[in-house]
Amino acid sequence: MNDVILEYAEALFAVACEENSKDEYAQALESVKNGFEENPEYMEFLLCPGIPMSERLSAIEEAFTGKLPEYVVYFLQLLCEKGRIQWLSDCVKEYNALVDASENVAGAVVTTAVELTQSEKERIKTKLEKMLGKSVEIECVTDPSVMGGVLIETEGRVIDGSLRRRLNEVKDVIGR
Repeated sequence: MNDVILEYAEALFAVACEENSKDEYAQALESVKNGFEENPEYMEFLLCPGIPMSERLSAIEEAFTGKLPEYVVYFLQLLCEKGRIQWLSDCVKEYNALVDASENVAGAVVTTAVELTQSEKERIKTKLEKMLGKSVEIECVTDPSVMGGVLIETEGRVIDGSLRRRLNEVKDVIGR
């Protein structure tokens, strides 16, 4: 499934590059994704096999033509027609990753037990930018199970400086 999602995202990204509209497409996709998340009945409508495909495709056209870039509307219709509209959120995520990679930007999820201060966020961001050699956008998440320290996920890597990991290492040494 992930390969198929990536193929869809790459195809739209290629069109966006040709149209010189990467950011415009990203904003349009994000808007549609958010709309579907706020109104799940839209997704249900587009997935309903009891409603003729022509009606579902027309509904997309009527709702988005003139409001979104033409190729984004076609993209939504293609996902619907192929029975993959429920993958829109994943396609948007992959599309955004392609945009970031093309602009030498890395995303990072920073997980801590307590909320970070703005100063701590900036220090982590600066260190990651030095380490990765590119601009970094961080998303901060709090998760009490981390216990302390920090867990960073970026570009397929995990940097685990959490207290939970350290305690598990001590437990392994003691358990021997």
